[in-house]
Amino acid sequence: MHLELRQLRYFVAVAEELHFGKAALRLHMTQPPLSQTIQGLEELLGAPLFARSRRAVELTPAGAALLPEARRILAASSFLPTLVQRAAAGEAGRLSLAFVSSADYSVLPPFLRRYRAAFPQVCIALQEATSDVQIDHLLHGRIDTGLLIAPLPDKARLELDYLKVLTEPLIVALPAGVSTSAAGQAVALAALPPLPLIIFPRPIAPALHDAILACFRAAGITPEIGQEAIQMQTIVSLVSAGMGMALVPQSVSKLMRPGVEYRALRDPTPQVETGLAWRRDAVSPVLQGFLDLLRKNTDADPPDA
Repeated sequence: MHLELRQLRYFVAVAEELHFGKAALRLHMTQPPLSQTIQGLEELLGAPLFARSRRAVELTPAGAALLPEARRILAASSFLPTLVQRAAAGEAGRLSLAFVSSADYSVLPPFLRRYRAAFPQVCIALQEATSDVQIDHLLHGRIDTGLLIAPLPDKARLELDYLKVLTEPLIVALPAGVSTSAAGQAVALAALPPLPLIIFPRPIAPALHDAILACFRAAGITPEIGQEAIQMQTIVSLVSAGMGMALVPQSVSKLMRPGVEYRALRDPTPQVETGLAWRRDAVSPVLQGFLDLLRKNTDADPPDA
């Protein structure tokens, strides 16, 4: 079946006028080609659409059933140029975004609000994933972009671009009552009881994992690793259960759990960097709009740690 929008426009005109001559005038054409087009449409669809007599033209049951659908199709087709133009400008479409759990407590919520306000027609598909999983998904084209913990592995840098979004210090998450210092005061690792360390597995973010252990070594401590977990929520929950302590990015302190105290460290600590990565050869208009807005907001209003 080769149905044309032109045929539907002619059909709707006749159905609304119920007069071939008036419909032809409305369409700025003569009556014979209009009649021929309607006849061709009836042959194509396999049913008469109009009951014709010398006095009147009336819709058949088939014609009455077609009329609302023809109007819907014509109305939808009128939006196609706008849809295409919006997609070409990055104002419509779909964006798949992965993020590490710590970003959910820092840069992700405020930026999503800004992006939704600026691009309401874009559908955002969110996926929480660790940095190593995100890099694999990016390299295989499964996601458009990801908020992850820096740095990128050397091999990934050959195919991925990267934008720094946030830097923040590490703090310590302790079971409540472990520290004898006043609430809110910074603590030294060496002054804390020898609690087991709760940490994520090294393959997830090797640089950050090694930096955490280096903090303890600099304080003259060899920590006992009690538990490993891949999500910050799980790590904090294990601290809440009294199973040990953890060094976490400062923004994770927004994750409140009963039985957990967050303290700044007196010890020198590395800065944790969160950034956005994407495939260098796969920047769609939607992703370009996302990047432009992120750069604008990162430069003008750096997120609080």
